[in-house]
Order: sequence, then structure tokens, then C-alpha cells
Amino acid sequence: MQSQSKLSHLMKRGTDLLGSETAIMCGAMSWVSERNLVSAISNAGGFGVIACGAMTPDLLDTEIAETKKLTSKPFGVNLITMHPDLMALIAVCGKHEVTHVVLAGGLPPKGSLEAIKATGAKVICFAPALSLAKKFLRSGVDAIVIEGMEAGGHIGPVSTSVLAQEILPELAKEVPIFVAGGIARGSAIAGYLEMGASGVQLGTRFVCAHESIAHPNFKKAFIRGNARDAITSVQVDARLPVIPVRALKNKGTEEFTKKQIEVAKLLDAGEIEMGEAQLQIEHFWAGALRKAVIDGDVENGSVMAGQSVGMVKAEESVAEIVKSLTDEAEAALAR
Repeated sequence: MQSQSKLSHLMKRGTDLLGSETAIMCGAMSWVSERNLVSAISNAGGFGVIACGAMTPDLLDTEIAETKKLTSKPFGVNLITMHPDLMALIAVCGKHEVTHVVLAGGLPPKGSLEAIKATGAKVICFAPALSLAKKFLRSGVDAIVIEGMEAGGHIGPVSTSVLAQEILPELAKEVPIFVAGGIARGSAIAGYLEMGASGVQLGTRFVCAHESIAHPNFKKAFIRGNARDAITSVQVDARLPVIPVRALKNKGTEEFTKKQIEVAKLLDAGEIEMGEAQLQIEHFWAGALRKAVIDGDVENGSVMAGQSVGMVKAEESVAEIVKSLTDEAEAALAR
């Protein structure tokens, strides 16, 4: 019991902020973090987050409404800062009284933080560097996620363990910080909590949950995969600032390199602007990810996975995943 109270004590700032039983957030994974998985995670005591990705305001409107039918527990919505309809998406979150909005993909455009705050929601931002974390603090964000390069999907250049050592000692007392990237076991959660984190975020571990709508082929690729298979995309043109993506190596990763060359040529010819170039890249990923997650084409689609994929050994329920993570964390803290 003592170790259990220690876990809840270390997670208290995180659970107070999220309104959940445990400060375990699920990373927003396009096509995967939708109503079924999000509600299951919140119902199991964690904190689910809808991945808005490239959704239109109407699609997000429906997704939030459907998620609310499946859970009465709090959940969040992840919005991409470069989305052309960002303000309309924030308004949709406000209409549904979404309690937490997570912003990803760079600095939020002018007025967006204020617009979210005006709805009464808490704002959580990703900070891939200490300087950016400090900037967010000055902007008045309610919490920060520090995500290392071990994560799946879009990643920064620094590892989780280094970011945690840089940022937690400096800022953990000032704002709740969630650590993400490469976490798949409760012992790692315990370690980051003892370093000052208020909670953690996991994505890869939840992909193979029974409640995840990911295609059976996608789940099989995760169960077969190991850490070395989850590689980062290559940037072919320095002028095209493509955020690297970590995914399982397949034909789709090669297609992405070709797509970058094609977009760089259009940029050279002056046929498109930089903003449009970046959006084309984003849309490529959204389409390639859908091909793998929904259609099950794990050869040509994008199988985004973190390096912790090697620790995903079987399909199990969300409740089992959350319980094993908290049990392992409690055991580690008791030691």
C-alpha cells in the first residue's frame, strides 16, 4: 500500500491537472487515437487524447461527440499548430467543452493560446528543448510534454533521457511535465517520476490494445518488430524543413524520400510556397499512415512506431496495459 501511495503521490500534480486516476497519457496517433482507444484509455484510469491530425472541423466535431458517448471521463484533443483551420478547430473544442487541448508541431500561431484559454480548457504543449519549454512557461501553458527521439511518428533530435535531465531539474517545480518517447515499462515511469516528472505519455504500447482500431496487419507488424526496425526518415533537402518521422522500415519509407525530392523540385521551380510544400509532406504522411493503419498495407504504408516497439509482445486490453504499467511502477518504487 505504501508503494501505491508513493506512486499516486508522485503522480498527484499530473492527475490533478488531467482529472484522471493515473497520470498516463496516450500519445495522439493519427488514425489510431480515435473514439474507441481514447475512451477506453480514459475509462481505464489513464488519459486519452484524440489525434485531430488533418481532420476538418466537422470531422473533429463528430469525433468528440462520439467519444463523449463512450466515456464520461476527461480526455484531450491534440491539434497540429500548422493546421490551416486551427482557430476553427479550437472553436469546436470549446463548443464541446473539451477540458484539455494539446498543441503539437512547433510554436502556436499568435492568438491560439488565448483562444484555447478562453474556452476554459487547459493548454499542454510539446517542448523539444529547454529554451522552448521556458518560452511556453512565459506564455502561460498549463503543462509541458517533453518527447525524445525514441518516440514514433514526428520526432525531435534529442533522446528522452537527455531531455529529462536537462528540463526536469530546471522546470519541474514550476509546471507539470510529462515525459514521452521510448517508454513501455512501469519501471521507466517510476524513474522519470522520481526525477520530477508529473506523469508520462505512451503511444506505441497502446497500438496493439484490443480496443485499438488499427488493422490486424498493423498490430502484427508491431508484435514482430524490434527497436532496430523503427528508423527515422531521411531529409533530402536542407531547404525543406521536414520534421523526421520514426516508422518501421518498409517500401513506404523509401516512397517518402521520393516524395521529398518531388516537392523540393516544385519548390525550386517556384511552383509552390514553403507553407504549401510542408502541407504536401504532412498530407503524404496522413495518407501513408491511413494506408497502413486502416487498410493494413504495412509494406507500402507508413508504420509509425517508437523504438519501444520491441517490448510490445501481444495484443491485450487497455485496462491490462494500464494495470501492468502501474503495477510495475509501484514495484519499482517499493524497491
